[in-house]
Amino acid sequence: MQLRRASLIFALAAAFSGTALAQTCPGNGAVVSYPLSKKVDQQDNYHGTTVADPYRWLEDANSAETKEWVDAQNKLTQGYLGQIPAREAIKARLTKLWNFERYGVPYKEGGRYFYSRNDGLQNQSVLYTMKTLADTPRVLLDPNTLSSDGTVALAGAAVSPNGKLLAYSTAASGSDWNEIKVRAIDSGKDTEDHIKWVKFSRTAWNHDGSGFYYSRYDEPTEATKLAGVNYFQKLYFHKIGTPQSADTLVYDRPDQKEWGFGAEVTDDGRYLIINGSHGTERKNRVFVKDLASKDGKVVGLLEQFDAAYDFIANEGPVFYFRTDKNAPKSRIIAIDIRKPAPDQWKELVPEAAETLTSANIINKQLVLNYLTDAHSAVKIFDLKGKPVRTLDLPGIGSASGFLGKATDAETFYSYTSFTTPATIYRYDMKSGKSSVYRQPKVDFDPAAYETRQQFYTSRDGTKVPMFIVAKKGIKLDGSNPTYLYGYGGFNASMTPSFSVANLAWLEMGGVYVLANLRGGGEYGEAWHKAGTKLQKQNVFDDFIGAAEWLVANKVTSPAKLSIGGGSNGGLLVGAAMTQRPELFAAALPAVGVMDMLRFQKFTIGWAWTSDYGSSDNPEEFKALVKYSPLHNLKAGGCYPATMVTTADHDDRVVPAHSFKFAAAAQAAQAGANPILIRIDTKAGHGAGKPTAKQIEEVADRWGFLTRALNMGAPAAPVSGGSQ
Repeated sequence: MQLRRASLIFALAAAFSGTALAQTCPGNGAVVSYPLSKKVDQQDNYHGTTVADPYRWLEDANSAETKEWVDAQNKLTQGYLGQIPAREAIKARLTKLWNFERYGVPYKEGGRYFYSRNDGLQNQSVLYTMKTLADTPRVLLDPNTLSSDGTVALAGAAVSPNGKLLAYSTAASGSDWNEIKVRAIDSGKDTEDHIKWVKFSRTAWNHDGSGFYYSRYDEPTEATKLAGVNYFQKLYFHKIGTPQSADTLVYDRPDQKEWGFGAEVTDDGRYLIINGSHGTERKNRVFVKDLASKDGKVVGLLEQFDAAYDFIANEGPVFYFRTDKNAPKSRIIAIDIRKPAPDQWKELVPEAAETLTSANIINKQLVLNYLTDAHSAVKIFDLKGKPVRTLDLPGIGSASGFLGKATDAETFYSYTSFTTPATIYRYDMKSGKSSVYRQPKVDFDPAAYETRQQFYTSRDGTKVPMFIVAKKGIKLDGSNPTYLYGYGGFNASMTPSFSVANLAWLEMGGVYVLANLRGGGEYGEAWHKAGTKLQKQNVFDDFIGAAEWLVANKVTSPAKLSIGGGSNGGLLVGAAMTQRPELFAAALPAVGVMDMLRFQKFTIGWAWTSDYGSSDNPEEFKALVKYSPLHNLKAGGCYPATMVTTADHDDRVVPAHSFKFAAAAQAAQAGANPILIRIDTKAGHGAGKPTAKQIEEVADRWGFLTRALNMGAPAAPVSGGSQ
């Protein structure tokens, strides 16, 4: 139904009025006295519709007014959280649970093995190397030494093919901006090489290790580096031992400001593969440069921008791709670049009933990772597409890794589930046998918990799956405190994984639910597209449908049901709590996209229009304004107890989204349910966040829910059988 202009203006004006109806709105505790959030007379015209934006001033994160507002809000939030008795006990338990060894998946390059390890409470994982699996690992790079508070993180690492040099990327305070440095692997000392203003880039060495390819943007000003729009990414080559100013521009498109470029060099060193992206759209272009030719130019191989083409490997001029071209759940094809016409392509592995999420070639075999109802299934094929075997996994969980080259006889992978910490396996490609390489031990008893997958019906009749994790034997009487989590966007698949945070919640008697919403990639591109642009409401309907099923089947009740999600999932939570506030007792939107009319005006936000659409488009504006969390708060509304979380260095989803939403929600809220905002410092969108900060944030999250859901003191942990 389309909103008429007059009623739309009225609804938007009402959202920001000061009317309060406390007597009709139940709440939990005393009414909170909020810091003053002034309103300004900002009006915007969208295709003939006037929309008020009274908190526009909060978009300027550097202004004295905004900083004063942030300080006042943090003071309120920390004061509130500090009065919750359970918080310190939760933090102590989280600290104990978090203190276990964690490993990354090993990979081999230049005759050496590399992997990451965290001894438990280290703020950042450490990169190790060794020549054989029997050797004692040696520390190659410890990011914990790069800052005193652990806020400088290792964002990427690439080893030269000869195994002599490591190009590593670091990110400070959670920012998306990276710096690249180079370390000599034998000596452990850095060279003089230093690359800046890198963002959304991989590092690709050339075959002789004399330099690498990377992508960067032009240097921003100090005022624009955290919020300015990112356009005109360029691909460069850096020669070791030279300054960045001498780097060679390999490819750019001055006529296409929104195109991005990622580079990869084939294992034989012959070709440079350039992936051309356009925002977050699943489609891409592929360009090739023959590095054996002195005057080799970048030429287009796949330029139609009609599907996703993920390069796997090559055998000379024959390139292997995973693609969803004419196969929404993806297939494997081979393209001879000497005869690249589509009618010359060879299909090796056709589309299956399951969704193909990744592919690698190891031991001259295809290792294909599928999703079967949102959990992993791994299958091996020969290079002609003939099935070889299926890899046996321990249960319903997620497998990842499988890195290597066509000449390797081994690979490594990680397996995890809701109650299984990520265990690292070595896989013998010749025998097909897996053996445990590293297995963490956590102080809990996995046998005390159970996971089940439940399908439910969404509003339009679509069957949607969700995972329900809880202690065995819970009573279905509606009394269980429940945390429902979702994402639903950008083709991202939500699969089972181990989380110390969620384990602590389960120990507290909580139920954890993960819903596999449309907009994700669990069932291929059709599932993704069904939750985008004019169909985005499907995502919210799926999430609300999960909540309704949990209540109807007495897993929980509205008084015991909380919802959470981050980034696009923060948008999800904001939309759900404004559309169905009576269904939830608490909401935890993290780093969310809350202003759907202006998101494209900051940093990389323009890239999300492939999923969301844009308010610049009249029809898409009508859809966006109907669900934009900021624009659907109503004065006197009875909203759940809410704690918004964001960070001062989030240059992915700028904190203005959360600032404006929190200010508007505080003004609109009636009754005693608190609307708080927790603004972290020296932190960003989430990647690379130090362990200490993670523990603090989770303790605040679960502490907030103990009060909002009337949970009381945490129960004693279930232990006795380490996993």
